Amino acid sequence: GPQNRRVILAKPMSFMNVSGGPVTGLRDFYKVPVGNIVAVHDELDIDYGTMRLKLGGGDNGHNGLKSITKSMGADYHRVRFGIGRPPGRMQVADFVLKDFSSTERKELDYLVDRAADSVECLVTEGLERAQSAYNS
Repeated sequence: GPQNRRVILAKPMSFMNVSGGPVTGLRDFYKVPVGNIVAVHDELDIDYGTMRLKLGGGDNGHNGLKSITKSMGADYHRVRFGIGRPPGRMQVADFVLKDFSSTERKELDYLVDRAADSVECLVTEGLERAQSAYNS
């Protein structure tokens, strides 16, 4: 049953924008179907602290997703972790690399735990259950 499902947790050590190679390498090594892969990533189009889970779709300008999709197709799961939009005229690249604000940091541990819980739910109970429990 789902209780003894094997899960591999990986954080590529490459630059995010070339993560397709390492992710595909792991997929091939462990013989994992693309539909069983879950990418957890930052999402500009969602407010900070909000999460959305989905299967497949576009990369929305996210270079990490672009690289993964180019390497193995788009039919993997995503846990989209909202970070909001850059303030004023700040460049996106500067925004995604800067530290979280002190206000954001207060919630960050909780939100990271929640994202981890959403992945566990996705793996054990499926996308619909995970979406209804964690999409906020």
